[in-house]
Formats: sequence, C-alpha cells, structure tokens
Amino acid sequence: MEIFNNDTICALATATGGALCIIRISGPDAIRIISSVCKKINETTPANSVTYTDICDNEGNPVDDVMVSVFRSPHSYTGEDSAEISCHGSRYIASRIISLLISHGCRQALPGEYTQRAYLNGKLALDQAEAVADLIASTNAATHKLALSQLRGNISSKLADLREKLLKLTSLLELELDFSDHEDLEFADRTELLSLAKGIDDKIITLARSFEAGKAIKEGVPVAIIGKTNVGKSTLLNRLLHDDKAIVSDIHGTTRDVIEDNTIINGVSFRFIDTAGIRDTSDEIERLGIERTYKKIKEATVILWLIDQRPGKEEIEEMASLTKNKSLIVVQNKIDIMPELDSDESLPFQTIRISAKKGVGIAQLEESIYKAANIPEITENDTIITSARHYEALLRAHETFSRVIEALNNDYSGDLIAEDLRIVLSQLAEITGKGVITPNEVLGNIFKHFCVGK
Repeated sequence: MEIFNNDTICALATATGGALCIIRISGPDAIRIISSVCKKINETTPANSVTYTDICDNEGNPVDDVMVSVFRSPHSYTGEDSAEISCHGSRYIASRIISLLISHGCRQALPGEYTQRAYLNGKLALDQAEAVADLIASTNAATHKLALSQLRGNISSKLADLREKLLKLTSLLELELDFSDHEDLEFADRTELLSLAKGIDDKIITLARSFEAGKAIKEGVPVAIIGKTNVGKSTLLNRLLHDDKAIVSDIHGTTRDVIEDNTIINGVSFRFIDTAGIRDTSDEIERLGIERTYKKIKEATVILWLIDQRPGKEEIEEMASLTKNKSLIVVQNKIDIMPELDSDESLPFQTIRISAKKGVGIAQLEESIYKAANIPEITENDTIITSARHYEALLRAHETFSRVIEALNNDYSGDLIAEDLRIVLSQLAEITGKGVITPNEVLGNIFKHFCVGK
C-alpha cells in the first residue's frame, strides 16, 4: 500500500446508523482543515482538548452539532496532528462531513492507513500494529488478553531483550576479530560465548513453542466428536453449541460430512467438530465422510469418543492408537435410558457419563474439555505467539542460531559466526519491523561496555 506522508487523510472510525459515529482526520493539515469547518476550533486550540461546536458547510450553514477532540504531533495515535469528530450517526450526516473535509484538502484514507502511519512514525512496532487488528477481531476473554498483551509491547519487549543479548554476543565476536592482537585486552572466551548463545536460543525456542497454545486460543481449540453411528454425536454437538446446528435422526449415517462451529468455555473459544459415524459401509459418500473423520482426529487437540455401551477390546485398542498424543475423553451417552457400565468394565481412559438429549452431565463434560485442552492461564504480562508470521520468523532464527552454536562448539572463525548472527537479527527484526544492529551500534557497544584501551 502506497503511503503519501504529506497527505492529510480522513475516514469513518465507526459504523454509521447508530446514535453517534466518529470521523478521524490525521496529517500535517489536520488542525487547519478542522478549524476551517468548525467555528470554535483554530490553530491555537490546545492539544488533548474537547470542544462542542457546529460543523458548517462551505456556505456557513450548520451540518451538525459535534464534539471535536484535537491531538497534536507526536502525541496522537498516528504520531501526526489529528482530530476526531464525534457526530450523530446518520449516514447522510457522516457522508456530508467526509465530503466537506475532502473539499478542504483531505484525502479518503486507505484501509489500515491510520495504523500503518502509526508504525511508520514510530508509534507502534509492526507486531503491535498487527495486534490492533487482533484486538478488534477478539471474540472472547482469552483472545482479548493476548491481543492486549501484544499491543502493550510484550512481544516487542521480549525481542528487545534478545536483541541486547545478541548485541553483546556480536560485540564480543568483533572484539575477538579486531583486537585479538592486544595481549592486555580481556574478552570472553568461546566457553562464555557458547553459554550466552545457548541462553539466547532457549528464549527463541520458548517463544516459538508458545505458538501452539496461541494458535489454539486464537482460532479455537479443535475438539472432535467421534464414535459409531447413532450414538448421539450430533445431539451432543447441538447441546455443546446451544443451537441446532446438526441434523438429528435415528437413521444410521445421517451425518455424512464434518460439521464445525465454535462456542466459549471459561472464556476460551473451542471449535467442536461433529464427524461421520465410524462403521463399515458401501455408501461412497458416507465412506468419504468417514475418511474425513480420521483426518479430523489427527487435527484435533481433544477427542470426545462418544459411546452408548461397552466397546470391545479391539475398539479400545484402535482408539488408543488413533488418539495417541491426544487428550481423549470417553463420553458415555444416553445414561437416561442405558445402564451404567459395571465397575469391572471400566475403561482405561477418563470417562464422563451424560445424557446429551436431557442435558445431564454437560457442565462436567465442558469442564473436562477445558482441562484437557491444557490452556495456559493468561495474564497481561504473558508473551504467547499467535501469528504464523512471527512463528515462522522464530523458527528460521532458531535454525540459523543452531549454526552459530555448532560453529562455537567447533571453534569456527568468528567472521562466519558474525554473519549468521546478522541473519538471526534480521529474522527477528521481521517480527517488529525494527531492531537490526548496525556496525556503528556494535562499535558503540564495544566502547561503552568493554575496556578498549585506556
């Protein structure tokens, strides 16, 4: 997206049709333009002020009574002179005001341009700019906390700490390369360099590993409901979703394809997947649905194996094999009409007894599903990666850093190691959009933290 930094832009910041809406202006001429259409605003209006005034057309006729907030550079969202007009929510009024601002020199903002200007003007790092979109799209407490944590700079802070450690490591290598002839100069040996490198790599790995939990929270923890035909999988799905999403029938093979939808448990989104009943069948369409069932088992984090009677030994062994490394919960359904399993028939898995039709045991099942997902307790200070872009950058950085550690272990030349360190810094800088270490910064750090001469 091309950005014209000298332009002043305007756009709706909220939807029209309600009681009120907000129109934002940002750019070098923002104060001049807003003062030309609002009687009580002028070039001397103080920053962070709120003024109740008329906004008038080019003939001086009032368009609306508005509240105008003025922000002056650099103390605004974009880092530029800005103003926000709070007007009545009429589409006609909002359209009139936008047209009026354009006639005085504004340009209609492009999608995302306000946040992009905030990034370009140093108000937000790139990961924080992405967090703005995540915060707007948050649908539950967990995704809200993660987006807010990222917006407040938790990821940027972690990466800044890594950058400082990388700067130290790079500086030590530069000392080794440039000043090794000075016998009176002390700098870290390879053992210290290796210890520092391993500590940095451990932090990169920890951040990367958090992506699995972050992705599940952001997209919804996948929970597959599997079992034979006619055990009540669709009834259970409808009960968990609090809606009739799936067709319920006594006819075997009614569900022939995967049905998915999300619901919230304890503030976390769970994506429930109703699958085709597992059985031998000659029906080609039903067979394709069963193939998809096995695929969804592989994708799911939690498996609900729905039964209405004691499964055979072969079924238990097959299910143990299919759900290896998964959280498996056996759900005995139809307890309102089916007898309880005898104590000597207990299954080698966690078992919850329910009646999906009557709603019995559903609260206990939901709590078990939440615990099985192993969702970390999220606080504002947690750093959990939710972006695939960030995750891929961290993986590349780890791969490159593995070469650094190998080189240090094998006493390779410092210039080769330094080159890989520059690559790692570049890969980590992709996440925030800043942070690559320059040669002058390395030199400055050497003189600042090490005794080079006297």
